[in-house]
Amino acid sequence: MATSDPTDEARRKIDAARRVVVLTGAGISTESGIPDFRGPKGVWTRNPAAEKQSTIQHYLADAEVRKAAWRSRLDSPAWSAEPNAGHLALVELERRGKLHALVTQNIDELHQRAGSSPDKVVEVHGSMRRVMCWQCGRRAPMEEALARVSGGEADPHCTDCGGILKSDTISFGQALVPEVIDRAIAAAAESDLLLAVGTTLQVQPVASMVPIAARAGAQIVIVNDQPTAMDSLADVVLRSKIGPVLAAICGVAAL
Repeated sequence: MATSDPTDEARRKIDAARRVVVLTGAGISTESGIPDFRGPKGVWTRNPAAEKQSTIQHYLADAEVRKAAWRSRLDSPAWSAEPNAGHLALVELERRGKLHALVTQNIDELHQRAGSSPDKVVEVHGSMRRVMCWQCGRRAPMEEALARVSGGEADPHCTDCGGILKSDTISFGQALVPEVIDRAIAAAAESDLLLAVGTTLQVQPVASMVPIAARAGAQIVIVNDQPTAMDSLADVVLRSKIGPVLAAICGVAAL
C-alpha cells in the first residue's frame, strides 16, 4: 500500500482526536513578522549581544543592558504584528471542540488576539504585553512603561517602590512559575493528540510534554521547518510552512 500523504494523515488523526493539546514556539509567529531567536534570521543570531537583555543577572545588574532592552521593546515588531493563518487555524480547532489546552512558549499574545480563549492558553514564558516590578511584584500594561520611555526615561523604575521594571516574561536565569509548568505537563498527560508547532523542542521542561503525551498513548504530530529533538517520537512530521499546513490539518473535517 502506498504511503499516505503526511498532511492528510495528520488531518485524519486530528479529526479522530477528542483532546488535542497544542504546544507552540516562536516558529508560529515568524509568519506574522516576529523573528525567532536562534534561527538563521533570529534576534540573537543577528545580534548576539541582545541575548544579555534576556538574561536576568545581566538585566538586573547593568543599567546599560536595561536601557538597550527598553529601546528594543519600544521598536519591537510584535506591536504591529497580526495573527496569521496558523493562529487562526488553532482557533478553528477550539471552535470544533477539540482543543484541550494551548501551551505556548511565545510572549506575543497573538493566540488570544486571534480568538483563542484565554482560559485555554497556557503562557509558560509570560507576556511581553505586561510589565512587572522585580522588587514589589506590581504588574501593569506594558504600554504605560513604553510611554515613559518614549517620553525620555531610558530606564523607567516602578512608580510604587522604585524597583527595577522588566517585561513580565521569563528571562534566562529566572525561575519558571511551577503552577504554570504543572498545568502544561498535566495537559500533555491528558491529551489524546499532541500537536507541536514551530518549536525545536529543545527547551525543558516544556519539551518533556512530547514524551509524556506519547507515554500516555497520545498521537504526536510535529510541524516545524527544521528537525526537532523529538522527531523520533512523532507519528507524523510535517516540514511545511506553518500557516497553510495548520489551516489544512485543523480545519473542518472533509465530508
